[in-house]
Amino acid sequence: MKVTVSFPGLGIGETILNPVAFQLFGGKIEIRWYGLFITLGMLLAILYVAWRAKRSEGIKPDDVIDVGLVSILLSIIGARLYYVLTSLDEYRSFWDAIDIRQGGLGVYGGILGGALGIFIVCRFKKIKMLRFYDAAVPGVIFAQVLGRWGNFFNGEAYGYQIVDGSSRYFFFLKEFSIPVPSWLRMGLAPNEFTGFSLAYVHPTFLYECVWNLLGFLLLNLFYRKKKFNGQILLSYLAWYGFGRMFIEGLRTDSLYICKGIFGTEGIRISQLVGLLCFLVGIALLIVIVFYRRKYPEFLAWQKPIPETAAPAEQVEQPTEETVAEPTAPAEETEPTVAESSPVEEQPEQPKAPRKTTTARKTTARKTTADGSSVAKKTATGEKATTAKKTATGTATRSKGDVLPVTPKKKRTTSVKILPKAAQEKSEEPKEKEDHATD
Repeated sequence: MKVTVSFPGLGIGETILNPVAFQLFGGKIEIRWYGLFITLGMLLAILYVAWRAKRSEGIKPDDVIDVGLVSILLSIIGARLYYVLTSLDEYRSFWDAIDIRQGGLGVYGGILGGALGIFIVCRFKKIKMLRFYDAAVPGVIFAQVLGRWGNFFNGEAYGYQIVDGSSRYFFFLKEFSIPVPSWLRMGLAPNEFTGFSLAYVHPTFLYECVWNLLGFLLLNLFYRKKKFNGQILLSYLAWYGFGRMFIEGLRTDSLYICKGIFGTEGIRISQLVGLLCFLVGIALLIVIVFYRRKYPEFLAWQKPIPETAAPAEQVEQPTEETVAEPTAPAEETEPTVAESSPVEEQPEQPKAPRKTTTARKTTARKTTADGSSVAKKTATGEKATTAKKTATGTATRSKGDVLPVTPKKKRTTSVKILPKAAQEKSEEPKEKEDHATD
């Protein structure tokens, strides 16, 4: 049956909608817009979750597909089972109960079925469950945005009739009369108020669509400030539950429990569940935030480090030490000096300056007072010290105490020092003659 809709406040006149998108096999199978929007919402939700799970939770896309296949199947079963169990008097046979082409899916049943699918697969594949729930719920609420347009093409999920700028509104067992702006009216035919004549009603499908779209944007913003695992899941429950609790009070096709209580039609199930989701979500968010002030590691979330290619191995370049080390074995030179010295151990010498020429002059003055034998030792020690300094950049005393380390020379400089050490070695006999003359 075709549906006539209009939005006079938005400048949209009467438009005829066909709930059937196309037919197959000569009209034997009808493909409805409702099913197409539901399917499109599921596919886009999986794509979003695969992107979000890899980017923010470190979960592989293959795991997302595995979870999605199971969750989608269980969500359809849960949504239909929820609706059928709350309205058993409308179905005559099993085939009527499983025929979803004309609607009849309970959102909360679908959410519970999908959550069960995530729980089962995450336990089986050892995936962190709260991380996956956080990545999934923005995709779920976006799928709900598209699903409501399926209700629009079916001409369902609308609200009470708007008469003289006001309409009825129910908040649990209490009825109110609320004003309605003229631009919010939606003309609909057929409807339960005037039959096939056009009547103006609340476009509750559009209310929930806008509310869910805003929630999708906010959840993505919350992800940038995420502090702990489960934060996005609880935010979704609080946001969607709060909005559904109020929007449900405008709808005419609500499912009830406790029918006849206090002389009313009963309590709207979706309104009650929405209130519970809101209260539980807000309460857990507050409790966890305060608990984490004392125990920051509780449910702590850390964004995964993106995988990067391993850097190429760098070729080891020869350093200054590798070039200078083999030039002179310092460890062998020092013992040689000690064995060749027949004189008693001399008192501790003052620290030698960095220049070799200054050290040679100081040694000459001390040998003048002590004797020629000491001069020989000093010259020999000077040669060893100079050789060691050339090789390692460190000067030592006759006792083995380390002198201040001079800066290491570059490769080109070390080549220039080697001839200087040889030159000092050649000047040693001349130095001895000067001592003898004195």
